[in-house]
Amino acid sequence: MNNSLILSLIHVRARGIAALLLATFSWGGMFLLSKGVLAHVGPAWFTLIRYSISALVLLPLLALRGAAPWRKMRTHARGLSARGFAGFGFFSAMLMTGLAHSVPSHGAVIMATVPMSTQMLRWLLDGIRPSRATLLTSVLALAGVVVVSGVLMPSAAAEVSTWRGDALAFVSTVGWVWYTRGAARYAELDVLEYTGLTVLASLPLMALGTLLLEGSGLAHMPSLSDLALTWHSLLYVGAISSAVAVLAFNYGVRTLGAVTATAFMNFVPVSVLMLNLALGKLPTLNELIGMTMVVVALLLHTRASSRALAVAPARIVPTKLCGLETPA
Repeated sequence: MNNSLILSLIHVRARGIAALLLATFSWGGMFLLSKGVLAHVGPAWFTLIRYSISALVLLPLLALRGAAPWRKMRTHARGLSARGFAGFGFFSAMLMTGLAHSVPSHGAVIMATVPMSTQMLRWLLDGIRPSRATLLTSVLALAGVVVVSGVLMPSAAAEVSTWRGDALAFVSTVGWVWYTRGAARYAELDVLEYTGLTVLASLPLMALGTLLLEGSGLAHMPSLSDLALTWHSLLYVGAISSAVAVLAFNYGVRTLGAVTATAFMNFVPVSVLMLNLALGKLPTLNELIGMTMVVVALLLHTRASSRALAVAPARIVPTKLCGLETPA
């Protein structure tokens, strides 16, 4: 492998890592804001509103492409709507329902199980057994996130989380893993197309599901006063966490692969910790220990992935971000 090829791979990996960090820190902010929103807007309507805002951000970007994205959407409409509903509608509604009956620290722990779920689903569906290094670093990262959350050492003032809420949040992660795997299935779609088309294709299903829940009494439409109290948080979650962050995450998936990308989900609770620190809330000892465990695990995972890449045959696959091709 010549030097220029190595430098090109390093640059692509660096951009992928930066994109994944952007996504996970954005989702950390989402966790902090969403708990307050849920006191006024239920999970189903919250999900529909956030992805309606996301669609308003992504639609103009797709429109700049002309007719090409819409031809692809017609070709893959059923698959894209199913993937989008799993990764956005099902995942978000179930996660927010769990969060409404739990605490953010528990939600953060459950988000950290996504790398484990990805590995197990990949093993189950593709027959690809995870390497020993991947399994060990995943376990270390998961243990670190558990320590960060304070689940093992709760304070007397901590809220009590019901197992039902945590179980719902855990089940929701399967939807996100399935959505992430779809990026490889629809490889002819670039990052913007896969993100935008899955949101737009699944939005009617989300609307239908929300209206059905409303009609059955399981969801309640927020009032204007509820929206007035939460519009700024909804705007952040819809535009940043559900559009910009998903674009960044999907770019990371395309450049580094689904397994490595989902490993960065461990940074979601760490980002919550860092944002709390910026707001003046000092971390506890268990938070500092847990964050160190997560960072060490991620560094070891990245190093192991880099070594595997170095011994693999030199092969460049074009990866597109908003129409620009880069080697991956």
